[in-house]
Amino acid sequence: MPKAIIFDMDGVIVDSEYIFLSTKTQLLLDRGIDTDETYQYQFMGTTFQYMWEVMKAENQLSESVEELIAEMNSRREAMIAADGVRPIKGVQPLIKKLHSRGLPLAVASSSPKHEVERNLDELELAAYFDFLVSGEEVEHSKPEPDVFLRAAELLQVKPQDCLVFEDTKNGSLAAKAAGMTCIGFANPDYPAQDLSACDVVVSDYRELDDFLATL
Repeated sequence: MPKAIIFDMDGVIVDSEYIFLSTKTQLLLDRGIDTDETYQYQFMGTTFQYMWEVMKAENQLSESVEELIAEMNSRREAMIAADGVRPIKGVQPLIKKLHSRGLPLAVASSSPKHEVERNLDELELAAYFDFLVSGEEVEHSKPEPDVFLRAAELLQVKPQDCLVFEDTKNGSLAAKAAGMTCIGFANPDYPAQDLSACDVVVSDYRELDDFLATL
């Protein structure tokens, strides 16, 4: 049985992947670069810095990485202002059930810390988490294990005693590289990710009801 639970944020707690896919694809399209949204899948679970360093080089973009991140964030904020922060279906009762069983919880996300905090506040989930770790706080981003190892350190739990919820290839590889058990969330509303590294894959958090009853 796990002694602590670690959640990724985007695509696991917050339904935000559609915003990332849409804004980045449109940003490139506005510069005459026509890419399919599948081009963006490789960056799911990585940091903004890494993502735009790669896209700037591959697409020969003239702006700095900082300028590209700022434009992406401006477009994202406009969509969030219109749509609000949307939770993944079933995640709020899942988090509350895990917390009620006395398990310490953490978020380990590649996103900036202020976004993690804002999203959890908007969804009224902040109080259920003991620690929040951002990709900004570690040396290497996913698929390296740094962010998960830091979360385990803060939780004062051995990595092998942690259970991770992830939704991307990079995130699941990071969790397994950290020596943790990983549940993959395959969101049926989005194209399939490679979650073959995960120990278990579910497409609906209600599939975990029997597992939760054993905790």
